[in-house]
Amino acid sequence: MTTSYDAAAALLPLVGGPANVTSVAHCMTRLRLGLADPSLVDGEALRALPGVLGVVEDDDTYQIVLGPGAVARVTADFEALLRKETRKARNATPLKMALRRVANVFVPLIPALIGCGILAGLNGLLVNTGWLPGLTPALSAIASAFMSLIAVFVGYNTAKEFGGTPVLGGAVAAVVVYPGVAKVTAFGVALAPGQGGVLGALAAALLGTYVEKWCRGRVPGTLDVLITPTLTVLVSGLTTLYVLMYAAGTVSSAIGTAANWLLSTTGAFAGAVLGGLFLPLVMLGLHQALIPLHATLIEQQGSTTLLPLLAMAGAGQVGAAAAVYVRLRHDTALRTTIKSALPAGLLGVGEPLIYGVSLPLGRPFLTACAGGAAGGAFVGLFAMLGERVGATAIGPSGWALFPLLSGNGGLGTAAAIYAGGLLTGYAVGFGATYVFGLPKER
Repeated sequence: MTTSYDAAAALLPLVGGPANVTSVAHCMTRLRLGLADPSLVDGEALRALPGVLGVVEDDDTYQIVLGPGAVARVTADFEALLRKETRKARNATPLKMALRRVANVFVPLIPALIGCGILAGLNGLLVNTGWLPGLTPALSAIASAFMSLIAVFVGYNTAKEFGGTPVLGGAVAAVVVYPGVAKVTAFGVALAPGQGGVLGALAAALLGTYVEKWCRGRVPGTLDVLITPTLTVLVSGLTTLYVLMYAAGTVSSAIGTAANWLLSTTGAFAGAVLGGLFLPLVMLGLHQALIPLHATLIEQQGSTTLLPLLAMAGAGQVGAAAAVYVRLRHDTALRTTIKSALPAGLLGVGEPLIYGVSLPLGRPFLTACAGGAAGGAFVGLFAMLGERVGATAIGPSGWALFPLLSGNGGLGTAAAIYAGGLLTGYAVGFGATYVFGLPKER
C-alpha cells in the first residue's frame, strides 16, 4: 500500500464496510475495530494486504497489526473515510437515488443541448438581422436535428442506466418520434409524432428494460437472441403507443401550461420562491428532479423559462461571498478560498462557494438565498409584464447562460432582463450578508 489513505481504503471493505464498524481506536501497533458482525471480515484477504503484519481477534475488538507510526496515519485516514462513507450512505435515500439515476439519463445530453442551443440562438440572430440568408437553413437543420431525435437518446441512456440493452431502449423510445404514429389512434384520438416527448421516451425505455429482464430470466438461452429483443420491442412498443404516449403527452402539456400560468399570474412571487429555494435544493441533491422538466419545456417551447429564475440563486451566492470577502479582512484563508472560487461562481458553478464559504459560516447561506429570491423576483416580474426570458439549453448559468438566452421580446431584451436579475441578486446578496450575514465580533 503506497499511502495511508490507500491502506485505509483497502481495509474498509474487507472488514464488512462502514455499516459494520462500530468503533475505531489504535494502540502503538494495532488498529482496533469494534464490529457489529465479525463474520463479515475477510481475514484471509486482510492478511494478504501489503503493510498488514497480522490480525488478532478477541471478544471485543478486531485488531489489525500495522506497526508503529503507520498505525496512527492509517487510523486517521480510516476514520475520515468512514465518516465520508457514512454520510454518503445517510444521504442515499431512495428518493435521492431515484433522482440521481434520472439525472444520469439526461446529464450526458447536456453538451449536445448546449451546442445546439447556441447554434439556434445564432441562427435566430441571423434571421432577425437578415444576414447570411443562405446559411440560416443549414444552421436551422443542424440546431434542430438533435432535438427532433432527443427521445431516442433518452431511451438509450435510460436502458443503459437501469441495466437494459441500450439500443433496445433507443428502439422503443424511437416509437415516440416516428412520423408514422400519426396513423395510430389511442383513446379515440390520433397520436402526434413526439407526443409525450422525453417523458414518454423515459417511460418507454424503463418499461422496455423491465420486459427485457423478465424475458432474460425465462427464455431458454438458445432462443434468447431471437425472442427477448422481439418481445421487448413488441410489448413495450404497443404499450408506448396505446398508453404511455397519451399519458406522458398529458403530463408534458400540463407542465408547459403550469409553467406559463405560473409566470403569467405569479411571476414575481414564483421567481422569488424558485430563486430563493434553489440553493437548498442543490445542497440536498433534489435539484436533479428539475432536469426532466427543463428538457420537456425545451422540447415543447424551445426554451425553459425556469432556468433563468433558478440561476439567480448563483447570483445571490456570489454577492454573499463578496460581502464575506470585504467583511473578513483578517481571515486570509477564507479570503483565498473566495478569491479562487468567485470566478467559477460568476460562471454559474456555485458548489465551491456553497461548501467552502457560505454553508460553513451559516448565515451567509441564508442571505445568499435572499439574494437569489430578489433576482428571481426581478426576472419573474418581467414575465408577468409579458417579457419572458428562457434558456435554450440546460447546464450553464451565471454569465455562461447569456449565449443561450431567448425571449419573446428578442435576444437583446432577454439579455437585459437577465443581466438586471443578476445585478439584483449580487446587490441584495451582498447587502444582506454585509449587514446581517456575519456576527459582529467577526
